[in-house]
Amino acid sequence: MKRGYIWLICVVVCIAFIALLYLQGSYAKEMIRMRQEQFDENVLRSLDQASRELEKAETLRYLQSVIDQHGTGKVGNARSEDFRLSDFTLPLDTIITNKAGMSLGSLTVNRYNKMAETISNLQKHVREAYIYEQGVLDEVIFAVMYTASEQRFQDRLNPAVLDVFLRNALQANGITLPFHFIVYTSDGREVYRCEDYSEEGNDPSYHQPLFRSDPMGQMGDVVIHFPDQKRYIRGVANYVAPAMGFTIILLFTSLITIYLIVRQKRISEMKKDFIHNMTHEFKTPISTISIAAQMLADKSVNKSEATYERLGSVITSETRRLRFQVEKVLQMSLFDNNNIALKLQELDANEIIENVVDTFSLKVTQSGGTLDMRLEAYNPFINADEMHFTNIIFNLLDNAFKYRRDDEPLAISVHTYNQGETHFCISISDNGIGIQKDNLKRIFDKFYRVHTGDQHNVKGFGLGLTYVQKMVELHKGTIKVTSELGKGTKFTITLPLSI
Repeated sequence: MKRGYIWLICVVVCIAFIALLYLQGSYAKEMIRMRQEQFDENVLRSLDQASRELEKAETLRYLQSVIDQHGTGKVGNARSEDFRLSDFTLPLDTIITNKAGMSLGSLTVNRYNKMAETISNLQKHVREAYIYEQGVLDEVIFAVMYTASEQRFQDRLNPAVLDVFLRNALQANGITLPFHFIVYTSDGREVYRCEDYSEEGNDPSYHQPLFRSDPMGQMGDVVIHFPDQKRYIRGVANYVAPAMGFTIILLFTSLITIYLIVRQKRISEMKKDFIHNMTHEFKTPISTISIAAQMLADKSVNKSEATYERLGSVITSETRRLRFQVEKVLQMSLFDNNNIALKLQELDANEIIENVVDTFSLKVTQSGGTLDMRLEAYNPFINADEMHFTNIIFNLLDNAFKYRRDDEPLAISVHTYNQGETHFCISISDNGIGIQKDNLKRIFDKFYRVHTGDQHNVKGFGLGLTYVQKMVELHKGTIKVTSELGKGTKFTITLPLSI
């Protein structure tokens, strides 16, 4: 699969997961908003009901006091004998039945007069009772309307009763959260405060006027708030949060999977490139050895002592070269298994660098280049493995030589100096082909080479800089690289001084 397709899949997956997270977040936000609105509506309804119950309780209290003052009323004093059923019943012997049907006989004059008098008395008693009860009702209404104005608001309020009304009204509307409340007079003076009432941050409060039908000066105001309201409202998000969490996990898992696929693809390409380069590196010495061996075995060719010596030298040299390449691969395998054991000792780094430069300068000079050396470190003593430290310097110089430019003579500069009183620094710079920024961060990867595929203008396995980096780290140092394409590269190694 091409890298472009992989990145396209990565972008599509990211957009899909981000859209899913946005939808989940929007749903949670909408649920919180709806729950807040429902909670506000239920609280306001509950406060209104509690306020009405408080007013009704006061009205009933005044009504009971008025009834106690005026007794049971005149209607209760009416005698039952004044309303005998016999006064309204006709005797059976006055009813005569004939063939035409039933007919009503004549009533005696005395009984008729008595019935009329009884009905008149009943109407009089009802009229007097109605007038009396209407007066009592007017008196009760008058007492409820004006007696309250004669008392202070704080004397009329019973906090325990208000607490009960609030709790019952809230429970009736489905709210069971603990609450605190405080009561004020109409002019803002505090009348009552719950013992556990506290002003907690930005918790919303709800206001409700008390005794709304009274004059303004006799009204009050109750303020209620719920300490756990925010947690209750946002509790609806508890159902969405796990889904969002799993979505995020899936997003990161997908990204990691795609990264591993891309990384595996890159490693596969580097291994393929390594095999191509290894084939080329091994092919040359093997071919040379094979040719030399054929010449030695060919009896038709006259061979002098000098010929034998030259062919033997070629075989020995190419064998050594082949063994060095194999050792380099095996050495990287040891790095992967962390089986490298350094033989650390105090060394004069300037001296070792000078020996390596003297040896390498001949190779540079023969190619028409120059190798400048400035050993300015006044304290060059470090704890290092002599063989591996030598290989570090040689590999960096060899890397500068391999990646030289064809249109300009090679110029290599080696500079040593101290960084304070604790570190020894080495910088190796060249005027070679340089490295692109995209490749710069990958040059220490195993098998990675700037030139890949079947192009073998620069020989090697792509292991030199990987070896250098690992060895510097094992010596508790750091290595940095700066480069500009077409202008050259500079490596800087910092190692701790021997104390």
